[in-house]
Amino acid sequence: MKIVVIGGTGLIGSTVVARLGEHGHQAVPAAPSLGVNTITGEGVKEVLQGADVVVDVSNSPSFADDDVMSFFRTSTTNLLDAAAGAGVGHYVALSVVGNDRLPDSGYLRAKVAQEKLIKASSLPYSLVHATQFFEFAAGIADTATVGGEVRLPGAGVQPVAAEEVAALVGKTAAGNPINGIVEIGGPEVFGLDQWIRTVLIARSDPREVVTDPQAHYFGTALQHDSLLPGQDAQLGTTRLADWLSRK
Repeated sequence: MKIVVIGGTGLIGSTVVARLGEHGHQAVPAAPSLGVNTITGEGVKEVLQGADVVVDVSNSPSFADDDVMSFFRTSTTNLLDAAAGAGVGHYVALSVVGNDRLPDSGYLRAKVAQEKLIKASSLPYSLVHATQFFEFAAGIADTATVGGEVRLPGAGVQPVAAEEVAALVGKTAAGNPINGIVEIGGPEVFGLDQWIRTVLIARSDPREVVTDPQAHYFGTALQHDSLLPGQDAQLGTTRLADWLSRK
């Protein structure tokens, strides 16, 4: 199959492209750097010609509330229109576990809006909901740093290796549309504070992680299970200690 991967040069997208290629598919990466811009529409119709599947793992360059909402609404609308015109038979998008439970987060509100557009379209679709990637730990610490301390709540997280998310996205793209959601998380549950503390210690980062039940995560308060996947989620096999030892 010809499978176009929007965001195909990024952390997840580049791995999806490689995996699909290994399995004999014509995996085509698409990104602004390759002449495909889903905001302006440049190159979108052209790259989707003859495509069987489109995979959207793109992300907003800005996480400011208005910017991220504008990005996902505009990008997804342009992609859906072009995909329908090209006769694409399967639309796959990567999203976030728990996004519909946290409306105070501007980023997660935008992901919910993206999914509503996909569900309302005429295209068969599959949504992959992933928990936080191991690779995002440093960024989470940076956004939570106040006066040299990293302030985070102890809410539950089940982080997963990005390569395992990419594997599921690729598998989903190569399969039949489910017109629903599949979840993926890691094999271990941590407190958010505990996870980030473990990573910073392993990387000799001197910042202290302070457990603060009132601290927000990307603009929202968390309950214990806000970021945890459901019982039917697929689980990766890479444990945090093993991932850290490789990195």
